[in-house]
Amino acid sequence: MKINHLRNINVNPYNKQVEKLEQTQKAKSKDKIEISSEAIKLQKIGNIELERQEKVDALKREVQSGQYELNAKKVAEKMYSYWDDLK
Repeated sequence: MKINHLRNINVNPYNKQVEKLEQTQKAKSKDKIEISSEAIKLQKIGNIELERQEKVDALKREVQSGQYELNAKKVAEKMYSYWDDLK
């Protein structure tokens, strides 16, 4: 007795419908990213460090070129306020 192989195409007529449905569902799904509050803080810190470095570089250039002027009164006021706050 000889048995011929069955073809999968004729076995399940709804197979193509299921495959199409799965493909459309995959196409509809979107990637979603959630950034934690800690990650947001770290991003902000990185930006602050960059801004601070730019200020430091600008001050270095002013000091090296001799254009930086020190206001002794402001320095004294800031020092006094700092030490006063520590009490």
